[in-house]
Amino acid sequence: MPAQLAVPSSSDRMTQEEVPDGDDRSEFERDRDIILYSSAFKRLSGITQVVSAHIGHVFHNRLTHSLQVAQVGRSLVQKMKIRHLELAQALGLDACAVEAGCLAHDLGHPPFGHIAEEGLNRLAGEGAEGFEGNAQSFRIVSELAFRSNLFNGLNLTRATLRAILKYPWTYATRPVHDPVKRNKWGAYTSELRPFEFATGNAEGGPTVRSAEAELMDWADDLTYAVHDVEDFYRAAVIPLHRLRPSGKSGTQEVERERFLQYVWHRREKIPELKDITQDGLDRTFGDVLLSFFTIDTAYEGTRDQRARLRLFTSNLVGRYINGLKLKQLDDGEIVVDIDPGLKLEIAILKQLTWFYVIEASSLAVQQHAQKQLIRYLYKVFMQETKKSPSKLLPPYYRERLSEVLQNDGVSEPRVKRIVIDLIAGMTEAQAIAVYQRLNGIVIGSALDNILV
Repeated sequence: MPAQLAVPSSSDRMTQEEVPDGDDRSEFERDRDIILYSSAFKRLSGITQVVSAHIGHVFHNRLTHSLQVAQVGRSLVQKMKIRHLELAQALGLDACAVEAGCLAHDLGHPPFGHIAEEGLNRLAGEGAEGFEGNAQSFRIVSELAFRSNLFNGLNLTRATLRAILKYPWTYATRPVHDPVKRNKWGAYTSELRPFEFATGNAEGGPTVRSAEAELMDWADDLTYAVHDVEDFYRAAVIPLHRLRPSGKSGTQEVERERFLQYVWHRREKIPELKDITQDGLDRTFGDVLLSFFTIDTAYEGTRDQRARLRLFTSNLVGRYINGLKLKQLDDGEIVVDIDPGLKLEIAILKQLTWFYVIEASSLAVQQHAQKQLIRYLYKVFMQETKKSPSKLLPPYYRERLSEVLQNDGVSEPRVKRIVIDLIAGMTEAQAIAVYQRLNGIVIGSALDNILV
């Protein structure tokens, strides 16, 4: 029998709360519901996954993506309890805690996605510890979101906070010599106290990623990889039907080779692919599509195609859910073990979206406009912080600015953080509307409170 590991109470909260009479939910069920009903979660319906849905196709947005990640995260815990019950119990794994972490994992995603994330990171600079979507998610649940005047943030349990920390280190302690991890961090120094509460590390890490976070991250990866490919095949952007091995020369093989060459030249930037051979890349990609994708033509929406496409995505999700196990090492540590071959498949599937969508020239003009918009809003709001009273900042941000100026004087990093929190917390429609109002493109009404 595996050794039972002593673990701290995963259901503790930083601030103890009195549970109302009649509330029979577990602490982790409460976490899940708290996040579901937060305004930060509802905002995700106004944040696109890759491209906007208003162009006529039904694409996933960040809210529907998060719901699917949560469903997969819950299924992963249930699978671990079926296959490795004693190990799962020793870890204290709870399906609702992982589900809650999955729901919260993208709360910090700014409008316009990675374009805005990169822009806000540059604008914040090192002095204000940059901007990172994962760290912003942790900041929202720990500090910015509202649930009570008795504490900041959502006051989530330790297990749910652990599940959110995909990168369990702060900006100050990030692995700067690692070419991949140096640009990622899970918390700002301002959230060091909740970080310590979640991880037990008072120095800001780096520390070992928790089992809850491993499950959240795998759920996120497989959902992103599978469902974005589905979306863009339906929209006639990713030609899956022309990427299946045909065994003979022609346009199908040319298209397939074009994509595989793109992935081959990017392999050094992708940890899962850096050691793959060209034959291994071709074989892995072929195994996935040949085995699971059975549609020979572009998507037209016939009954048969709808059924085959649903079977394709269902089979892949099932394959990747079944690719995990819990394993106890010789030193007694219990870890989440993911099949390396499945990591390869996920990495290649994600490259389909990069090649055909994210790096497509058709997206470049839109991304240029989005960069300009973010820079403009930042410039205007930073200028407003130098005025008293500020008329453009919403009331809550005026209150925060006043507190900073009273307590710290002119603290540029903290002022920058206020402005970045404001911009990062907008929906895309809000960001565009504010930009248009500020430039006189749309006058609007004095009664419109876009940012309240």
